[in-house]
Amino acid sequence: MLHFVRWKQIAIVLSVVLGIVLVIPSFFAKETVANWPWFFPRAQINLGLDLRGGAHLLLSMETAEVRKDWLETLRDDARKRLRDAKIAVTGVGISNNAVQVRLAKAEDGDAALKELRPLSQQTGDLIRGFAGRDLEMRKEGSVIVIAPTEAGLQQRITDAISAAIETVRRRVDFTGTTEAQIVRQGSDRILVQVPGLLDTAPLKELIGKTARLTFHEVHPTISAEEAKKTRPPTGYRVWPGSDREEGDQLLRETPVVRGDELKSAQPAFDQQTHEPIIAFTFNGSGARKFGEFTKTHVGRPFAIVLDDKVISAPVIRDAILGGSGQISGSFTVETANQLAIQLRSGALPAKLTVIEERVVGASLGQDSIDAGKLAALVGGFAVAFFMIFAYGLLGVFAVIGAAIHVMFVLAIMAVIGSTMTLPGIAGIVLTIGMAVDANVLINERIREELRGGRTPISAIETGFTRAYGTIIDSQLTTFIAGLVMFWLGSGPIRGFAVTLTLGIMTTVYTAFTIARLLVVWWLATQKTRKVEAPLTYKPPASWKTDSART
Repeated sequence: MLHFVRWKQIAIVLSVVLGIVLVIPSFFAKETVANWPWFFPRAQINLGLDLRGGAHLLLSMETAEVRKDWLETLRDDARKRLRDAKIAVTGVGISNNAVQVRLAKAEDGDAALKELRPLSQQTGDLIRGFAGRDLEMRKEGSVIVIAPTEAGLQQRITDAISAAIETVRRRVDFTGTTEAQIVRQGSDRILVQVPGLLDTAPLKELIGKTARLTFHEVHPTISAEEAKKTRPPTGYRVWPGSDREEGDQLLRETPVVRGDELKSAQPAFDQQTHEPIIAFTFNGSGARKFGEFTKTHVGRPFAIVLDDKVISAPVIRDAILGGSGQISGSFTVETANQLAIQLRSGALPAKLTVIEERVVGASLGQDSIDAGKLAALVGGFAVAFFMIFAYGLLGVFAVIGAAIHVMFVLAIMAVIGSTMTLPGIAGIVLTIGMAVDANVLINERIREELRGGRTPISAIETGFTRAYGTIIDSQLTTFIAGLVMFWLGSGPIRGFAVTLTLGIMTTVYTAFTIARLLVVWWLATQKTRKVEAPLTYKPPASWKTDSART
């Protein structure tokens, strides 16, 4: 247990050095770190809204866009249902905030209503109660009118706001450790507060885009210029290009595949041109649709549309059956990474407009922050004093291990982009106590072995070995509780869970690896085997007398 081969000692020392290097940037200003050499780490720990403040945005959703998207979906669904039912229509369009279906034969009105009624759903739920239907359908001669009800529209807006909140959360806090505050305000507004940001521009750029990705069929014979001069064919419309190189395209309105059928989207580099691209993968249904479409349209172009603009219109060379592909364009490394995040997080259901933006200060106030720092320092010094007083040199080793443990926690938080909050500081202080508790168990076990007559080296080895199982069991139960808090909690609870779980992992490492290595090094420096004194164990006189009599 006390034997360390050379390569293990080197690996442990390198891990400590790496931790020091990773934690150093967090103690300097961002401006200073930005001027450091390129090879030096620059990741820093973000301070939470309670300790430092951050960016504040108040967003308003375009409810008119929610209505428009709903009506367009209803129009496409109505056209498909009537076509499958073989009911002839002369036109399906949107007028006066309603979908109007013009039947070729007025006598088909009842049959058409029967086919269209499943489009209407109940509003509300079992908890809040039902409030009627979301659609109202009526027949006016040869025209069937499908109009959203007020209750249906309000539920659509509520669902859109909820979806937008989750999408913004995935974009801003995709790792789950940023601890951004994203809540609904009123009927159509979202409050976003992100800690550590002193400029709202990057935040607006990240969450401002709808990032609605769709793949469309290009009309095989008519160009966009020709369609502008006459009239686009039924089911097609002209989509503007994102730049002059792509130009406008005449595309089918109903997409082949939607962005919500993406499984993943990652920034990458093209192997031939070495330009930044976005590699994407569809889920099962998306891959099937994409594969069937490309198999039957080899040699024809198809368009990739992002936020109602054609960003690429490549020609299908071969059937793409694997459900994966890439999006190329005038991307930089930064824009490709940002767009990949937006695509992974999903499209916003409607455009969000910034109506208020500012940078807010720490919510706790400087007095509370100073009191928290003082409490942490006093607690740390008190624990260190107790350990050294009670266990002497082994206590010193325990204090060194606890300090390295804190350094590891801070280094990992900086690497993963976690946010430090006051509950997070409480979690670190708690793990310091747990780390010291592990060393107390080891040291007390060593004392018991010394009382049993073992030599110091044998007592130390047995102390580490026998305390291992007990410490692992106690740490594992707390680790599970921390994982549950991170999974189900949010805000301060999640911040506490992050530092707690990280601290438990580093506690086990420092207690059984670093502290043990320090003991091995100390034993290697001893000229003799008489090492009882540094262990601060002095058997009482009565114990010695009883032993002698025995």
